[in-house]
Amino acid sequence: MENLVYAIILLPLLGFLINGLFGKNLPKIFVGSLATLMVFIPFCISVSLFMNFDTEGQPVIVKAFEWFRVNGIQINFGFQIDQLSLMMIMIITGIGSLIHLYSIGYMSHDKGFFKFFTYLNLFIFSMLLLVMGSNYLILFIGWEGVGLCSYLLIGFWYTNEEYGKAARKAFIMNRIGDLALLIGIFMLATQTNAVDYLTIKQNAGKFELDGSVIIFITSSLFIGATGKSAQVPLYTWLPDAMAGPTPVSALIHAATMVTAGIYLVVRSNFLFTLAPTVQDGILLIGFITAALAGFYALRQNDIKKVLAYSTVSQLGFMFIALGLGAYTTAMFHVMTHAFFKALLFLGAGSVIHAMSNEQDMRFMGGLKKVIPITHITFLIGTLAISGFPLLSGMISKDEILVAAYAKNPVYWVMLFILAAVTATYMFRLYYLTFHGEFRGTEEQKHHLHESPLSMTLPLIVLAVLSVIGGFINLPHFIGHGHYAKLMEWLKPVLTDESFKQMEMTLSGVDFNTEMILLGATVIMFFSVWFIVKNTYVNKKKRALAEDDYTGWEKLSARKLYVDELYNALFVKTVEGFGRGGKMFDKGVLDRFVDYVGEGAEDSGRSMKRIQNGNVENYVLIMTLAVGIILIVNFILQ
Repeated sequence: MENLVYAIILLPLLGFLINGLFGKNLPKIFVGSLATLMVFIPFCISVSLFMNFDTEGQPVIVKAFEWFRVNGIQINFGFQIDQLSLMMIMIITGIGSLIHLYSIGYMSHDKGFFKFFTYLNLFIFSMLLLVMGSNYLILFIGWEGVGLCSYLLIGFWYTNEEYGKAARKAFIMNRIGDLALLIGIFMLATQTNAVDYLTIKQNAGKFELDGSVIIFITSSLFIGATGKSAQVPLYTWLPDAMAGPTPVSALIHAATMVTAGIYLVVRSNFLFTLAPTVQDGILLIGFITAALAGFYALRQNDIKKVLAYSTVSQLGFMFIALGLGAYTTAMFHVMTHAFFKALLFLGAGSVIHAMSNEQDMRFMGGLKKVIPITHITFLIGTLAISGFPLLSGMISKDEILVAAYAKNPVYWVMLFILAAVTATYMFRLYYLTFHGEFRGTEEQKHHLHESPLSMTLPLIVLAVLSVIGGFINLPHFIGHGHYAKLMEWLKPVLTDESFKQMEMTLSGVDFNTEMILLGATVIMFFSVWFIVKNTYVNKKKRALAEDDYTGWEKLSARKLYVDELYNALFVKTVEGFGRGGKMFDKGVLDRFVDYVGEGAEDSGRSMKRIQNGNVENYVLIMTLAVGIILIVNFILQ
């Protein structure tokens, strides 16, 4: 077991080192294949561990070495293998290996090919460190590592100034959350004299329920999760992160990195269960984020921007589940979302590849005939996220809706509306892209072609997972909740209080009510599908430029002017302080330093007249000085 754990974490690091040091002089096929194998082999190992894992036993702790001791706290550098970490490892390495394979074709003509795969392997290593670490400090190292890789990959095409700005924006906004996370970890260490998960879990009972200390700690951890998982108010970096190559969007900003915040909260369930006030705050933030991002996505024209805001909205759904105390439901949606959102992003990349790097849906249309594999797989992803019956997205989202109804029927109504919004903007994207007449240039039309096998094969695999992935955690109406395998699988990770809270939430709706709710969501799905198809296919409505929209459509296209507001409040303010500091530096500090220098020069010139090298003058001055000293001394006596 120990050697297998080391292999999982070290193989991506080995791929990073080999490609980073020697990749420039190696063939592209070798670089891409090596990087892909360094992720696929850990996936195979993690599946083997999953199949042989003792679900009744304690977590497996692999201690690499004692890191340091401080104030009586022993910090070990080690890894914790349990149900939650195994689930995340399989998602990271499974989706990651598919995206690596896809990238071989997508990035084949890029000059920075070896560098791209070097960064991807480093990201996988950092993400694995985040989810496998046995304590909060190792989690924080991985947390910062994925932040660094995100910066490098978003700004990968650094010659474009706007892409560089997007990378810096992501890096800076994540630092805000990271600071809060670090404060929370320090506070935990102070209160429990430990930073490892098992010890803190055992000592969590010492915290007062909803006391000020536990509220401060969990709020700090949640702010950290807010930054990494793009929740209000720290969400505007993620849509701009679409500046990076499309495989980056699929891997980092859809399937793995942005779910780190959900992982953090689930891993810390023994703390958040003791802070109902913070859970209510998580619920509120989740609703606001899902609503805002869904509204923005309705009138975006960039195909990747629509998917980006969709990601933010779906992350809001996950945080709603966390706020309801349904931790396994949140993780279930993390898994299904990784399948269909990675599929949608890679499908969008295939469309962009066919369209000669065109991303504006206003210049697409009629692509289903020329890129059939991309079209079919993208349609499956669209149906999954929109809630087609028994596809993965419908099953996981239905579980969140049931949990919301059990808590408060008003929550269900709000989520029902948000689910309808999701289906609306996704079908709009699908019909504008693949149906109607082609609206691009003749040159683009001539260039249209299906992507190579290295790109279409991952699409097919992800499409299959998007169809069958939901059956890992069967719907409640099948056996009325007794077949919720994922809930049983993750039970050892949760405290008894967390599991009881979740069980009460998920079983709080009777069978008949659940069937009525399910029926309502199915009717809603087909109604939205019919309306959107009628609007964009039969009536042939077209997307407009931002400035051509009016009313709510303009507000949606301009994202409620939140970016402009942030720019005015924060960016311009900081720039103003920078200009003021520059003026102070030049007008005050520089002048002061110049004055000191000029004074020294003047003193030197004055002393030069005396220090002229004439020995007779030196003897005369010394004699006069001695005489003055004697006279003064005589007078004072």
